[in-house]
Amino acid sequence: MAAEQMADRGEAPGQTAPPTAPSAAPPVTPSTAPQTAPPAPAPPPASAAPESAAPPPARPLDSIDRDILRILQTDGRASIRSVAERVHVSRANAYARINRLVEDGVIRGFGARVDHERAGQGASAYITLKIVQNSWRTVREQLQALPGATHIALVSGDFDVLLLVHTPDNRALRELVLTRIQSIPEVLSTRTLLVFEETDLGPRPDRPAELA
Repeated sequence: MAAEQMADRGEAPGQTAPPTAPSAAPPVTPSTAPQTAPPAPAPPPASAAPESAAPPPARPLDSIDRDILRILQTDGRASIRSVAERVHVSRANAYARINRLVEDGVIRGFGARVDHERAGQGASAYITLKIVQNSWRTVREQLQALPGATHIALVSGDFDVLLLVHTPDNRALRELVLTRIQSIPEVLSTRTLLVFEETDLGPRPDRPAELA
């Protein structure tokens, strides 16, 4: 830049120029200065999302809610109109209540109660399991994938897990226990309790409401 200024005054580079008055360059004012935008602040680190959002707390149930639950447990195919008439509320009220029970997780689904023997699952058994400490979630995932598994519970006492299974016959049951369940690394031991006869004690119209 200095060489360019000297060349403008007829001087060769390397020669010392006599002192001259400073050029009357217009002062730089804020309005003429180049505007440089300040760097944008770095975005704050995103907080880690929870692995699973906790369900909202269930709202208190009144006697009508409990009657609706009893009706739907007895007959999951009951229509809104039928439910409304039996609990003496409007159809809109019954519809809103059932939706709320589903949203709150009180009603987890609608299904059919099956006679397993007539459905071709003639062998039933409760299987108790002892498992490695703190391996419940891992074991539960593998048990849920078993064919015929219908109920799994973590319990206290002499064993850790109680599993209910339904299979076509005793051969299939044996294969399920010896090949599938006992091959799970976290399972330390099992015990099989054959079911000779079972009775479903679900809600019935002629029984008082257990939820009252």
